[in-house]
Amino acid sequence: MSQRFTDGLREENRPTWDEAVGHRFVQELLSGDVDDAVMSNYLIQDHRFLDAFVTLLGSAIATADTFEARLRFGRFAGIICSEENTYFLRSFEALNISEALRDRIPDTEPTGGFAALMREAAHTRDYVAILAVLTVAEWLYYEWARMRQGPLPENFVHAEWITLHDNPAFAEFVEFLRNELDRLGADAAEVARDFFGRAVQLERQFFDAVYAQNDPRDAGTPRNTSADYAQEEN
Repeated sequence: MSQRFTDGLREENRPTWDEAVGHRFVQELLSGDVDDAVMSNYLIQDHRFLDAFVTLLGSAIATADTFEARLRFGRFAGIICSEENTYFLRSFEALNISEALRDRIPDTEPTGGFAALMREAAHTRDYVAILAVLTVAEWLYYEWARMRQGPLPENFVHAEWITLHDNPAFAEFVEFLRNELDRLGADAAEVARDFFGRAVQLERQFFDAVYAQNDPRDAGTPRNTSADYAQEEN
């Protein structure tokens, strides 16, 4: 049996993929031990993706080559704009993070980079490029969420972020993304590899960055700016 195209993409990026899936942040989240300051930094930055992510989903709807695929993307966009966005707002309230405070926190380098990659893929109007970024964003999260052993953490901020990425509907959507990229990626392999590889790198860097900042509720600004983080990565 031949290897799936998406399995091949993951293998090409395996070290970085595994570093992201098994990251310290993931381990602490799954055990319910992630510090509130780290979780606050993470959620503030992750919420910044929603605008670019919805733009990317819109481009997927526009460029998909089947009606069924457009329906799947449309339904998923609805979940992002309702259930997931509501989770963020409830979590910000629980963590005492006001909208004014969120507005004062600058993007980290990986946040800006990932949002730019989503918009780049969207603007290509290339379905394979769009699929490559979406597949990393959802498949990698599904993999780390599935690593949980034992009961969910008691704190809903931790537990619901896990269950949003480990449930039957989400698993089906990840499989749908992989099937679409398997179906079309080989004919545009260079594009798929480029966008997939860059997305995996940014996922790992995004997790790293949430530990490079102080509690945003203390001073309202992180210890490291985007430029500082870029220097650390180099």
